[in-house]
Amino acid sequence: MPRLRALLAALFRVLRRSIRYRTTRGGTVFVLATVALTASAILTANNLILLFACALMSTLLVSGLISRLCLAGLEVDYVVPEHVSAGRFVPGRMSVSNRKLLMPSFAIRVEGIPAADRPTLRHPVFFPLLPIGATLEQTVDASFPRRGLYRTNGFAVSTSFPFGFLDRSASVTLQRETLVYPRIDPQPGFEDLLAGINGEIESHYRGLGRDFYRIRPYETFESARHVDWKASAHVGSLQVREFAREQEPVVELFLDRELPHDLDAWFEHAIACCAFLAWRLSGQGTAIHFRSNGYRLRQPEDADIFGILKYLALVYPRGEQPPEPPFEPASYKLVFTAAPGKFRGAGWGGARLLCPEALPAPRGAR
Repeated sequence: MPRLRALLAALFRVLRRSIRYRTTRGGTVFVLATVALTASAILTANNLILLFACALMSTLLVSGLISRLCLAGLEVDYVVPEHVSAGRFVPGRMSVSNRKLLMPSFAIRVEGIPAADRPTLRHPVFFPLLPIGATLEQTVDASFPRRGLYRTNGFAVSTSFPFGFLDRSASVTLQRETLVYPRIDPQPGFEDLLAGINGEIESHYRGLGRDFYRIRPYETFESARHVDWKASAHVGSLQVREFAREQEPVVELFLDRELPHDLDAWFEHAIACCAFLAWRLSGQGTAIHFRSNGYRLRQPEDADIFGILKYLALVYPRGEQPPEPPFEPASYKLVFTAAPGKFRGAGWGGARLLCPEALPAPRGAR
C-alpha cells in the first residue's frame, strides 16, 4: 500500500510538472457564472436552469479536452548560430512540428522558461495553426545569461484554444549542447582600458625598425639610445629618432587560473575583460598569443579568435602552477592574475599586470 501511494504521488508530480493550468480572466468569469447558475438551479429546482448549467459545465470540459489535444504530439526544436556570446541576443530558428495523425493544433505559443541556466527569448513565438504533419519555423532572438556549455534548453508550449478559459502549458526540454562564449560587449571601464592599452602598444612598438621615419619630441620613460643630440641641440629640447616598424604588433595575453575561492567573482570579471580585449584587438588586426597555465594558442597562426573564446568559455580556476615564460620577449604583455608578484621574475617583468586592485570586479558580481 505505501508503495502504491508513492507510485501515485510520483505520477501526479510528473503530470503536474508536464502540464500546467492557468485560468484566464474570461475563464474565471465563466466558472463563477456556472457556479451561480448551478446554485440557482438547485435552489429553485428549475430544470431549464439546470440544463443551462450542465451545458456550461460540458463546455468547460470540452474546452479542457481540446486544449490538451492541441498540445499533444508536438515537437519543438531551437537551433542557434555556431558562435554565441553571453548577454547578446542572437537570432535562432524555432520550429514546431505537429506529429498527430487526425487533428491540427491551434493557437500554439512557445516562450522561454526563466532560469539562470536556460536561454531567454526576446518575445514568445506564436503559431496560429499547425496542420497535420506540418513543421513551421520562425526566427526569434535568444540570449544566454552566462558563459559555458548549455546541455539542456527549456521552453514552455502553451495554448488557450478554443474558448480562452484555460491557458494550458507544457514544459519541453531540448537535449542540445550549445557553447556560449564570455561577454564580448564593453562593461564599465573596459573601453578606457582598451584605449590605454592601444596607446601603450603604439609606444611599445614605436622605433623598433631600422628605416628612419621621423624626428619627434622625447617622451617620458623612453630609452635614451634613440635621442638625436644634434637635433636636440638645434631645437633646445630632447628629440628622438623614430624608425618605421618592421613587424605587426603582437600582444601576449596571460590568464592566471590560480586564485583563492573568495575571488571567483573577480575571475569571471577578468575572463569577460580578457574576452573583450582579445575580440577588439583581433578586430584591429593585432596578433594575439594567448597563454593560461599550460594552455597556449597563437592567433592567427594556430587558430582564429574563436579558438581563444572557446577556451575562455570553459575555463575554471585551478591549483598552483608556475607561469610559463612569454612566446616573444619583445612583445607587449598583458597579464590577468590575482598574484602579480610571481610574474615579475618569470620573464613578464615589463608586462601590464591586471590584478583585483587594478581591475576591480563590479559590486554585486557573483
